[in-house]
Amino acid sequence: MSDKFVNPDYVAEPEKMNVKKGLDGAVVDQTTISKVTPETNSLIYKGYPVQELAENCRFEEVAYLLWNSELPNKTQLAEFEAKERSYRDISKNNLEVIRLLPKKCHPMDSIRTAVSYFGTEDTRIWDKASNPDKAMMLLAKIPTMVAADYRFKKGLDFIPPRKDLTIAENFFHMCFGKVPNAEIVKAFDVSLTLYAEHSFNASTFATRVITSTESDLYSATVGGIGALKGPLHGGANEQVMHMMIEVGDPAKAEAWMLDALAKKKKVMGFGHRVYKYGDSRVPTMKKYAQKMADVIGDQKWMKMYDILEKTMVSQKKIHPNLDFPAGPAYYMMGFEIDFFTPIFVMARTTGWSAHIMEQANNNRIIRPLSEYTGTPERHVKTISER
Repeated sequence: MSDKFVNPDYVAEPEKMNVKKGLDGAVVDQTTISKVTPETNSLIYKGYPVQELAENCRFEEVAYLLWNSELPNKTQLAEFEAKERSYRDISKNNLEVIRLLPKKCHPMDSIRTAVSYFGTEDTRIWDKASNPDKAMMLLAKIPTMVAADYRFKKGLDFIPPRKDLTIAENFFHMCFGKVPNAEIVKAFDVSLTLYAEHSFNASTFATRVITSTESDLYSATVGGIGALKGPLHGGANEQVMHMMIEVGDPAKAEAWMLDALAKKKKVMGFGHRVYKYGDSRVPTMKKYAQKMADVIGDQKWMKMYDILEKTMVSQKKIHPNLDFPAGPAYYMMGFEIDFFTPIFVMARTTGWSAHIMEQANNNRIIRPLSEYTGTPERHVKTISER
């Protein structure tokens, strides 16, 4: 018998690997959290169509659903909200960390740093049994962190959270010192539900990869924030509004789009890796973006929206994704453009946490293979031989 060591985990590399660039079409695991069906342009959270949740439930109810698999009854919701509201305050040290960050740093860098700092304050040993409580802490504290950064970057004083307001109402209070009318609050709440979860997108997959190493929930969330910052992912909602400001006038929208397509420019807010015939979340978000235009009495951005959408669809048959209506909706609510993606973080922390807990409860480290296309094996020559 040969005494040569054989690694029992070794898998022989096939002669020709089926490389799926960007994991396009690759199914890497199972999930019970959400499902995208491209053929019908549908998205469900735990079986419920997302548009029904957005219209009929508050964001807190959706967060409960994602973590508990069922919508809450009145008693369960009251207990959930009471706990979330009790966690909204952040420490003086965390507040000081946010205040001392460079004023010109992107708010996504601020929230990444604030969450990372908070992770050092929770000294509990990593234990997946504590993940639901940690997830609740992030749901409650991230809006406070984002709002603090919003105020400090404007040279304004921090406004502490209130315990008598919903998540959506409280965020407006902390940013602007007042709660707007119910239509604006509803539109914002709808956006949080629509942004809450979307299967194995880039940031969610990043959180699952980190969790698979048995790292902690805070580290995984920081990784998700880093992935979401990119303009090809969460940062697209910011780029949409910058694009609309560049267009400037609905009368110029068609010509702008035709020119961009002719020059093969990347037009943000259109297309999706999974949806081929339209993003299921768009009709609902567009409806509430239009409500914002009606509330503020200015149709400029929605007129531009319609022309840009019509031109892109007629020319390329590429439909908008959620970022396209969310960008102008947040702008009309009064938020600075570079805070659009941190608002996305506020929502998506629910989906990330659900996936982190699912991964931790049935874990196997995520370690894909790669096809090597570099220089074939060679051997080192001494310095005198080179």
